[in-house]
Parts: sequence; C-alpha cells; structure tokens
Amino acid sequence: MGTENPHEATAAYVLDALAEPERAVFEAHLETCPDCAREVREFAATAALLGAAAAVEPPPALRGAVLRRIRELPAGAEPEPGAVRGAGPGTEPAPEPEQGPARHRAPRHRAWSRWALAACLAVAAGLGGVAAWQYQRADTARQQARTAEAREAALAGVLSAPDARLASGRIPDGGTGTVVLSRERDRAVFVPSGMAAPPAGRVYQLWFAGPGGMRPAGLMDPARPGAPALLAGPVGGATGVGVTVEPEGGSAAPTTAPLVLLALPGARTA
Repeated sequence: MGTENPHEATAAYVLDALAEPERAVFEAHLETCPDCAREVREFAATAALLGAAAAVEPPPALRGAVLRRIRELPAGAEPEPGAVRGAGPGTEPAPEPEQGPARHRAPRHRAWSRWALAACLAVAAGLGGVAAWQYQRADTARQQARTAEAREAALAGVLSAPDARLASGRIPDGGTGTVVLSRERDRAVFVPSGMAAPPAGRVYQLWFAGPGGMRPAGLMDPARPGAPALLAGPVGGATGVGVTVEPEGGSAAPTTAPLVLLALPGARTA
C-alpha cells in the first residue's frame, strides 16, 4: 500500500495483507475517514459470509456469470481526476476541491469496490443455502454423537453396576445370549455371543416380557450382531427379555417366536 493513497487499502486490511507499518498508517487513517471505515465493515461482513460457505465448491456457471458481470462493468464509472468540467476545448482542467480531514471524496476505485462487494454478497447468498444445509448436517451428526455417547455410558453403567446380575441361554443357531440386569439402575443389557447376522431385510428386535405380554425394547445393530445392546426404556415390572427376528424398522408386536427368552435374574431391592 502506498501511504499517499490509503483509500485503496480497505480490502487488503480486511484480509490482513498489510505489513505492520502500513497497517498502523491505515488504522490511523481510519480514525479520520468514515468512508473507509464503512467499507472495512462491509468487506469484513462479506468475508465472514464467504468463510461460512468456504467448504462449498461453487457451480461452474457461477464463475462464468461473475466474470461476465466484470466484463460488462462500464469503463470510467466515475470521472478521472482532473477531468474537464463544463468547458470547451482548450479549457484548463478544474482543480479538485479541497477536502477537510473529516470528509473524503470516495475515489473512483470505489465504483469497482462496491460492485465487487455486491458480487461477493451474491456469491455468498447463492451458497448460503448449501452452507445452511451443511450446518444442519453437522448439527445432526453432533446430536447423534451425543446420543451414542449417552447410550454407551448407560450401557457401561449397567455392566459395571455393583448389583448387576446375569442370566444366559442358548440360541438355536449355536450362539448364546446373556442378559445383564441392574435393578438399582432399572436398566438391562443383552450381550450376544456367536450370534449370526440377521437375514437380509430383517433385524433382531429386543423385548421386555411380563404379565402384560411383550413390549418393544429396541433393535440390535444388524451390522454388529455380536455387540452388546442396551434395552430401550426401564425394566419396570418385566420378568424376562426376548429376541425375535423382525422386518427392518422393527414391529409393534412380535411377528415370530422368540429365538431366546431369558428370565430376568434377581429380585427388586428396596
């Protein structure tokens, strides 16, 4: 930046592209130039918008449209310094009026700066929907991660509970199933061993069994048939835990006979 023309350094200042001496000179200039101060604020806002969408690659047509608008920008959008005003041939150029320190005439480069700022805002607005979509996806992923962490913590809490009790049984395909119950926590975990993956389009579903029948207790992960599964909801008055094969998404009531039905161990403590 040339210190004699600080008006042209607004974009470089916002992008932190000024060397320290020039930055200090420009910041001193900002204190007396409301036009440059306003332009700095506008460029900073634009940079923030573009930063939010930086991870999105703009479509090829957008680049062509921006370049086309640049080519269409009229030459000499503002008069050149020293241009003749209202005079015929041979007239000397009229001198530019003096300006006080508190008011500066915006130089002609601002015609381009204003259009460039508008173009950047148009790009940011065009990508804003994609950026919002990305944010929503990221927020959904964070919520899913928090849910998974809470589920894993609850599962570990049941398995390590001081009052944890176990009951095991054979599964027809040769595997075994074990239910771990913590009456104090009012939760249960089903731990399979040697259990085959469910058939295509089907899923293993867990159930609490009791005097009132079977109530859903969640689905096992079909991609990890050997992973421990935390049963959904409290144990309450259930007396057993069962596993059935159900359509993807599960069922409101069992549609097949249980592969295994385990009696819950222990008695409720006071």
